Amino acid sequence: MIDDLIKANEYVISKIKENNEVILEMEEYAKEHNVPIVTKEVAEYLKFMIKSNKSKNILEVGTAIGYSGSVMLQGNEDVTITTIEIDEDRYNEARVNFEKMGYSSRVNQILGDALVEIPKLDDTFDFIFIDAAKGKYMDFYKDSYKLLKKDGIIFIDNIMFRGYLYNEYPKRFKTIVRKLNEFIEYLHENEDFVLLPFGDGIGLVYNRGDKKHK
Repeated sequence: MIDDLIKANEYVISKIKENNEVILEMEEYAKEHNVPIVTKEVAEYLKFMIKSNKSKNILEVGTAIGYSGSVMLQGNEDVTITTIEIDEDRYNEARVNFEKMGYSSRVNQILGDALVEIPKLDDTFDFIFIDAAKGKYMDFYKDSYKLLKKDGIIFIDNIMFRGYLYNEYPKRFKTIVRKLNEFIEYLHENEDFVLLPFGDGIGLVYNRGDKKHK
């Protein structure tokens, strides 16, 4: 089964054709500098989700170098994004990349800790993308859900953390693995949630709007 998934994933990636030079530059930069970005198939799924959900206003927790933000804006001219990054160097790299993509006017970049910055936001969002410190996923989720519109989607990337949730893991990651397992159990028990086993694991939450978030 695992071998089949790996082969299927390789096949999917082989069919993705990216011609945007800035996107390709960011992919190469991330590879050279060990910057975690979404995988190619996840990037394609993100673009699809933004279009199919008819999203207009996005919140991103974890900008990194602006790759996922650029992907979500790519081909979606009427979409805006508020994106939060705690690392100043990556914040600045993302700003340059957004400028290269021509997206500066549609991006509200925030430098700071998302747990501090999210509660300050006076806005609502129809799509929220979370890809930041894994040990804080539950906190990021609960804070950002309060800003999610009815029928909105929360897209949680890397939720299976390098496969460590179902394989052996270094002892130093014990707490993160435990927290992510608890987070996934919480989502299954309390939310309209689906866990998808591609990329490094994706979690999707749908807000029906018929209950207040716990």
